[in-house]
Amino acid sequence: MSSTNKITLKSSDGKTFEVYEDVALESQTIKHMIKKNSGSDNEIVILNVKGKILTKVIEYCKKHVEEVKKRVDDLKAWDAEFMKQVDQDTLNDLLLAAIYLNIKELLDLTCPAIVEARRRDTLRSLYLDVCPNIDESKEVNPPRLL
Repeated sequence: MSSTNKITLKSSDGKTFEVYEDVALESQTIKHMIKKNSGSDNEIVILNVKGKILTKVIEYCKKHVEEVKKRVDDLKAWDAEFMKQVDQDTLNDLLLAAIYLNIKELLDLTCPAIVEARRRDTLRSLYLDVCPNIDESKEVNPPRLL
C-alpha cells in the first residue's frame, strides 16, 4: 500500500472497517465524501451498503490496489475467482454497491455476470414452458437436430 492513512468505513448496519485511504479512494463516492469532510474525523458512513457487501467491496478494492503493479492477466484471473465465490443475491447487492460507491471496475465485473445469470434463468424458463413434463432435477439432453 502506498498510503499510510487509514479511514474508517461504517456500513448501513453499523459495522466498521478500517482501510487504507488508497483502498477507499477506489470508490469515487468515498473520494468525494473524504474531500467534503476534510479536516473532520476519518469515519465515512456508507448509508446504502450493508456490512456483508462492504466486506466484499473492500476485498475487491484492496486486491485492485495491491495488484496495480502486477500483470493485468493475474488480476483478471483473480476477478474471475472472486466472482465464482459470489451467489446471486450477493451479486445483486454487489452491483448496487458498485453503482452507489461509483467503482467502475467492479461495475464492469458485476453487470455481465448478472446479465448471464438472467439469460440462463430465462432460457431455463422458456425451455420448461415448451417442455413442461421435464423434471428439473434431472439433467436434460436436448433433442439433436439432423
